Amino acid sequence: MTFTEYITKDLDRLDLIAFRAYGNAFDWKAIIDANPALPLQDVYPSGIRLVIPINDTPSGQNQAALLPPWKRPTT
Repeated sequence: MTFTEYITKDLDRLDLIAFRAYGNAFDWKAIIDANPALPLQDVYPSGIRLVIPINDTPSGQNQAALLPPWKRPTT
């Protein structure tokens, strides 16, 4: 599985991060599983480094925006 790093911005929420990463706000559990030390809270301050698992399946096409340009699919 591929991972990328995400640094939170002020007032980020897990559902918003999941929506940006996966196109589905309900997929936040994958972020929690990859970041076990992350406290569960309503909003996060800026500057928290998160590991975001990247799904390499066709349904994960929205996730390409999180990858560095040299890892993005060229389709």
